[in-house]
Amino acid sequence: MPHPIWIVLFVGFSLSHVCARSNAEDSPPGNESNRDQTSQPEEWPQWRGPRGDGSWNAPRLPERWPADGLRVVWRKSIGGGYAGVTVSNGRAYVMDRQTDPDEVERLLCFDAKSGRRLWVKANAVKYGDLDYGNGPRSAPTVLEGCVYSLGTLGQLNCRDAMTGKLIWSAHLIKDFEGRMPMWGYAAAPAVLGDLLFVQPGAKNGNGIIAMDRLTGEVKWHSLNDEAAYAPPIFFRDKGKTKMVCWTPSHIRCLDPSNGKLFWSIPYKVTYGVSITTPIVRDGIVFVSGYWEGARAIRLTDKASVGELVWQDNRFLRGVMSQPLYRDGLAYLIDKQYGLTCFELRTGKKIWDAAHKMTPRDRNPQASLVWLNDGDRAIILNSDGDLILARLNSAGYHEQSRTNIIGHTWAHPAFAGNRAYARSDTELVCVEMPISD
Repeated sequence: MPHPIWIVLFVGFSLSHVCARSNAEDSPPGNESNRDQTSQPEEWPQWRGPRGDGSWNAPRLPERWPADGLRVVWRKSIGGGYAGVTVSNGRAYVMDRQTDPDEVERLLCFDAKSGRRLWVKANAVKYGDLDYGNGPRSAPTVLEGCVYSLGTLGQLNCRDAMTGKLIWSAHLIKDFEGRMPMWGYAAAPAVLGDLLFVQPGAKNGNGIIAMDRLTGEVKWHSLNDEAAYAPPIFFRDKGKTKMVCWTPSHIRCLDPSNGKLFWSIPYKVTYGVSITTPIVRDGIVFVSGYWEGARAIRLTDKASVGELVWQDNRFLRGVMSQPLYRDGLAYLIDKQYGLTCFELRTGKKIWDAAHKMTPRDRNPQASLVWLNDGDRAIILNSDGDLILARLNSAGYHEQSRTNIIGHTWAHPAFAGNRAYARSDTELVCVEMPISD
C-alpha cells in the first residue's frame, strides 16, 4: 500500500577540544519573540534555528533579490537525505547516506566560509526496504564543542565539533529496545542545560529519555509511547521550565528535569505521523497533523489532565512544515489549501494563499522562518526557491524569489548573510545582499 511521505526534515564549540558544561541559566527555545532579540546576525546551531522556533535575527535584507539571482559562494556534492543543515562557529554540518562502495550514514563538517570539507565520519547502515530511504532525516545539534547526530536506524553519536572525534554513542534500538517509526528516526536531538533528549519509543518506560549530554549517561526515562517524528520543545510557564512531546498517541507535557508528567491529551494519529514540531504561544500548545488535523491545548498545572480549547480537521491539517506565530496569528501549510493563516486562540481561519508559495502536491512542503523585520519571512520551498514575503492578517505578500537548489524538503540554515541548503545531491551556500 503506498503511503504519503512523512519524513520530518530534521531536526559552538569551546576553546578546548572537549565539550564544556554551561553554567548559564537555561533559556528554553520556542517561547521567545524574535522582536525581543538584537539585530546581530545569528548562526543556526540546531533544528529550527537559535531559539528552536523558526526565528532568525538576520542582517538587513533587501526588499527584492538581485535580478540575476544570489551569488553561489560554494557548492559541494553530498549524498541523499532529508536532514536539515546546521551552522555553528563558522562550520556547517549535515548528514547524508552513501551506498558505494558500502552503505553508510555520514556526518560531514565543512568550513562555512570556504566550503572546504574539514572532516567526515561514517556509520555502517542497512536501510533494506525502508520507504523513502534516501538518507538521514535528523538535523545535527551543536552546542559548546559537541555535535549530536541521530541516524535513521537509531545510531546516536556525540562528537567533538572541531575534530569529529567520537565522545560517546548509543543506539536507540539496541540499547533501549526502541521501536523505530515506520519512516525511521527523525526527531533532532534536543538539548536543555546539561541534558540531551531523544525518543527511542520503547514500551519499557523508554519512550523518551534524558541523557547527560557529555557522557551519555541516562538521567531519567519516561513514557511507553512510540517515537515521534517531531522533537520535544521547551518553554517557560508560571515560572517553570516545561517540555511538550507530541507522540503518535498523546500530546504530553513533562518536567524536563525528571520526566514527571504534568498533563496529557490523547491524540492517536494515523501511521504515527506526529511530524510537525508543536508551538507554544499565548498559553496554548498547538499541534497539527495530516489526517486528524489540529489541536489547541491550554496550559494547566493540573496533573494528568490538559484542557482542549479547540480542534479542527477541515482547514488546519499540517504535513511537515513547521508553523509560525506572531501577534495572535499562526501560519501553517495545510495539505489542501496551502499556506493558511488562522487565529491561534480560536482556530478561526483568516485566509489561505492556495499554492502560490510552494507547489501543490500530495505532501506540500516549505520551510518558514521569521526575520527580525516586522512581518517578513524567508522561505525555502520544495522547488528550491528562496522567497522573501510578508505574512500578516491581510494575506501572503511575496516580495521576491530566486532558485538556489533543486527539489528539497530539507530545512535550510542561515548564518551571517548566507543561506545553506541541501538536496539529495549537493549542499550549496549562497550570499544574500545586505540592504543599505
